[in-house]
Amino acid sequence: MSIHRILQAAGLALLAALSLPAMATDVYPANPVKLVVPFAAGGGTDGVARIVAQVLATRLPQPVVVDNRPGAGGSIGSLAVAQAPADGYTLLLGSNGTMVLNPLLYPQLKYQVERDFVPVAGIASVPFLIAANPQFAVSDVKSLLAVARSGKVTFASPGNGTTNHLVGVLLESMSKTHMTHIPYRGAAPAMNDVISGVVNFLSGDLGTLIPMVNAGKLRPLAVTGAQRVSVLPNVPTVAETLPGFEATGWFGIFAPKNTPPAVIDKLYAEIAQTLKDPRVTQRLQELGGTPMQLNSEQLRRLTAAETAKWRRVVTDNKVTADALQ
Repeated sequence: MSIHRILQAAGLALLAALSLPAMATDVYPANPVKLVVPFAAGGGTDGVARIVAQVLATRLPQPVVVDNRPGAGGSIGSLAVAQAPADGYTLLLGSNGTMVLNPLLYPQLKYQVERDFVPVAGIASVPFLIAANPQFAVSDVKSLLAVARSGKVTFASPGNGTTNHLVGVLLESMSKTHMTHIPYRGAAPAMNDVISGVVNFLSGDLGTLIPMVNAGKLRPLAVTGAQRVSVLPNVPTVAETLPGFEATGWFGIFAPKNTPPAVIDKLYAEIAQTLKDPRVTQRLQELGGTPMQLNSEQLRRLTAAETAKWRRVVTDNKVTADALQ
């Protein structure tokens, strides 16, 4: 099931959440809420967190404090939330990286998504951008695949097993081509080597790559979601060349397991209204994203569907990951 289809099924969920038990609205939250971002400040995940936290704080009304806890591919911050009290005051901004790919690629991971977390609400879906060095003689995915079939093509990623790596693997798999993966220790060095021409192309966060596109340092080839994005309306989707291709990044809020249902319902209702705020919609669009209003059960189904999808990609292509540092 694609993210696009899950979003279409989410329309009536808010109505059920508006009739909440009095306890949820009268008691919670009485204190500031901490939203843990398991990555460093300044990245795409952090940007989404701060967009939502700022407006959500005006609705609760309590401060929503973004707490960056980077390290180990997002596992340090995720584990911290899994071990936090189940009272609704410590939440995780989860993503397909931390909630889907890490559990698939790291068998010794110290948290388990279904065992340790309860989904709260979907936040946003943000496709990736596939971009190439301007001197690389391709202009779109069709010409990229033609070169891949007749010669050597290299693509960079922030590391083995990252979402951006898996985008390249899915592209190879669906097009039946081979491209050489060059892993880096982070997104910045990967992007810099594509800009300098050491590597041919990469996929990355739209918010990070668009300034490089606007400066003429990268050439956009395609976005990886089901639809084009408003910030790059002339850039096609990969699916326009490879029907069925979709590799969209997504973000959702998760709480420690056993958080009271009334608290989950309260949070979802306020987050759903936050996502309707024009300020939030506009700022997400500037990142190439769209609001993803999903309730707890819908976010659980999305996580399960994405896990099944990427398990096949990882297994069929024998994808491995670097040891978490």
